[in-house]
Amino acid sequence: MKKNFEIEMKVRDYECDTQGIVNNANYLHYMENTRHEFMYSLGMTFKESHGINVDPVVVRADLHYKIPLTGGDIFISSLTVERKGAKIFFYQTIHRKSDRALCCKGTIEAAILINGKLSRGDFYDEKLKDYL
Repeated sequence: MKKNFEIEMKVRDYECDTQGIVNNANYLHYMENTRHEFMYSLGMTFKESHGINVDPVVVRADLHYKIPLTGGDIFISSLTVERKGAKIFFYQTIHRKSDRALCCKGTIEAAILINGKLSRGDFYDEKLKDYL
């Protein structure tokens, strides 16, 4: 079984639309924040990675919305990772904490660029070994 990374977050009122539910675009932000926190937990930030000319770049995002979050909801954002050739796939979910209801799930596909050129991304293998 793959190792899971998760963080807890809270919906801020300004992230909700006039219907009182989280605007769909914010789920992408939540998932991006989770990936950034994941990298930080591995001892590297995206900024540091960019500083050495290694850039994971999102090339595709596929999200499925299930149950909406609302203002003040606390939720768990989690991910697992998989390597497929030159790409890293992040399988991400967002669950409302109070009842563990699945609110959104998505697959984020990232290509690795080294010095601006597509690479297999072996650079990340050591960092990700516990999650692959």
